[in-house]
Amino acid sequence: MVTQEQKIFLKIIEILKDFPQGIRYSSLANLLAQEGTNRHAIDGAIFRFKQMIENGEINNVVRPERGLYILKEYLKKNAIGEIKNEFIEKTKAEIKKQQIVEENFYQPFANYLMNDLEECTKAIPLGGNKFKDKWGTPDVIGVYRSQASDIIKLPEEVISAEIKTDTNNLVTAFGQACAYKLFSNKSYLVIPKCSSQEEIGRIEALCKVFGIGLVSFDSKDPNLPEFERLVTAIKHEPDRFYINKYAKMVESDLFNH
Repeated sequence: MVTQEQKIFLKIIEILKDFPQGIRYSSLANLLAQEGTNRHAIDGAIFRFKQMIENGEINNVVRPERGLYILKEYLKKNAIGEIKNEFIEKTKAEIKKQQIVEENFYQPFANYLMNDLEECTKAIPLGGNKFKDKWGTPDVIGVYRSQASDIIKLPEEVISAEIKTDTNNLVTAFGQACAYKLFSNKSYLVIPKCSSQEEIGRIEALCKVFGIGLVSFDSKDPNLPEFERLVTAIKHEPDRFYINKYAKMVESDLFNH
């Protein structure tokens, strides 16, 4: 009898056949969800699928970069190493019009950090005034821990993110992302794609100077935000006192896994 996981595996292969340039984790999961499969089952199956690729149990699919899945035959045709993040969904479900609030994007970006960028082994929405001080609270905070299968175990890393849907407050948001470096190894600023090109160019230059990661997204649809990394966050050593101070406030939610 074919298990649900095996059915999902077969569907993944079918989907990959329609994407010669590969498909990102979030897009793949969304297409699988359109079949009515439980999202928890989808995430578990894709994680197992990834493990089987790494272990060599699945040899017709490869992951040339984090969060990207592509059939091996397509990778050869596309010139190995030349695939970039210019992937367009083949189909998009019609989205009901709804009032969009910034908080709607917190969980999707947490998923993006874990599944697409693979910079976190766990990430959670935060926001509000959780840290209760003038330095502010990240909208999303995550941690990266070495896996049991890793030969070389690296120290834990804390990643924070500031998300803005209002294009009028980008400079303020940049300052907030800088402040998060006090207690984070990496900090990301997430801004709308509809921001002016001049503004994006200026913010991008600042992020490169200060080592802040920059991601753009479609602020009109939290179901398909289409996150795109413009600048990679540079790892640095945060202040030991502050990283421990804030880690204690989210210990049960973030570190007990």
